[in-house]
Amino acid sequence: MSLADAAGMLLVFIARLITGAQGHWKGCPPMAEQRIYFANHQSHLDWVLIWAALPRDLRASTRPIAARDYWTSSRFKQWLTTEVFHAVYVSRTRAPAAAGAGSDEQDPLEPLAEALRHGDSLVIFPEGTRSNKSEPQAFKSGLYHLAEQFPHVRLIPAWIDNVQRVMPKGEVVPVPILCTVTFGAPLSLQAGEDRRAFLARARAAVLALRPPAS
Repeated sequence: MSLADAAGMLLVFIARLITGAQGHWKGCPPMAEQRIYFANHQSHLDWVLIWAALPRDLRASTRPIAARDYWTSSRFKQWLTTEVFHAVYVSRTRAPAAAGAGSDEQDPLEPLAEALRHGDSLVIFPEGTRSNKSEPQAFKSGLYHLAEQFPHVRLIPAWIDNVQRVMPKGEVVPVPILCTVTFGAPLSLQAGEDRRAFLARARAAVLALRPPAS
């Protein structure tokens, strides 16, 4: 077993110990098929929880999206995201295109598209940034463009619950709180459906998985 494999198992153990990281498959079973999991975004722990909630055989082929500027800012964070989670790095600002590419800017979705072309599954957060609100912000267009470009990939909505309470703002030690990840029924881009309608429908599918208020 490699150091990265051992670190991955340890992180799954810690995530489940602190949060429970329970996965509830309400709309689909866990399957070894190419998928894009898309969820609400409230914490840096979000993609760790989804990854930990997946069965071990699915984790090997499921890659989270990581902001390049944040997750490569130290050797440890870069090693963790590269060697353990096999993350796909994305830039939060458009980067200059390669020489001869015919464009002044590089498409920020290209790393995701490349991973999908290689057969990987992805974990993405269509809001694009974390929200402290109880409901996700409007989804950005990336999910639509990926659905349009890769119609064979299954789109799975997910709702992450309670993760914002694990690491309250200003705290450095996680608080043990039971967290759940609820996976819903697959979504697909309908023939002739425009971007705005699809993104609203995708956001509604995520919201529909939110547990009722107690």
